[in-house]
Amino acid sequence: MANPLDTDAGTELFKHYEIEYQLVQADLTQKLEQIAELSGEPRKAALSAAERALEETSELLDQMQMEKQNVPSTARTSINRRLRDYNTDIDGYRRKLQSLAGDKAALFGARFRDDPSSSADIHLEQRQQLLAGTDRLDRSTQRLKASQALAAETETVGASTLAELQRQRETIDHTTRMLYESEGYVDRSVKTLKGMARRMATNRVITIAIITILVLLIVAVVFSKFR
Repeated sequence: MANPLDTDAGTELFKHYEIEYQLVQADLTQKLEQIAELSGEPRKAALSAAERALEETSELLDQMQMEKQNVPSTARTSINRRLRDYNTDIDGYRRKLQSLAGDKAALFGARFRDDPSSSADIHLEQRQQLLAGTDRLDRSTQRLKASQALAAETETVGASTLAELQRQRETIDHTTRMLYESEGYVDRSVKTLKGMARRMATNRVITIAIITILVLLIVAVVFSKFR
C-alpha cells in the first residue's frame, strides 16, 4: 500500500487531490472490513457505500494523473511511484469488493434464492444506484468547490505579486530619473571645473607675462644707470 505520508512533492492541487484520496482510501478500507461481518440489507447498503468510495478513489486517481503534468520534473519519479502504488491498491480493493458482493448467501441472508430478480430487489437496486449517483455528484461538487477556492487563492497571490512588481517598477523608474538628473549635475560640474582651469591657466600666463615685463624694465633701468 502507498505511504499516506509521502506527500512532499507535487503542486498544491496535486497534494489536495492526494490528501483527499488518502482520506477516501482509509474510509474504503474500513467499509470493506465491516462488510464481512454484515448480512442482508445492512450488507447491501455497506456494499453500495464501498462501491461509491471505490469509484471516488478512481476519480481522484484520474485527477492526480492529469495534474501530474504540472509537477516539476525533479519530482516526477516519486509521483509516478506513488501513483502506481495507488493504482495497485485500487485493483486490490476492487477484487475484494467483487468477492464480497459475490457471496449471495451473506448478501440476501435468509431470503437468498436462485432467482433474485424480484421486483423488490430491482427497486432496491434502482434506489441504491440513484443514491450512489447523488453521492458521487455531491462529492464531485465538493471537489469542484475546493478547486475553485484554490484557484481564487492562487489568483489573489498572483494579483499581489503583480502589484508588488508594479511598485518595484515605479521604484526603478524613479531611481533611473534620479540617475539621469545626477548625470546632468556631474556634466555641469565638469564644465564648471574646466572653465575654472582655463581661467587659472590664463591668469598664470598673464602673471608670468607681467613678471617678465617687470624684470625687463628693471634690467633696462639698471643697464641705463651704468651706461
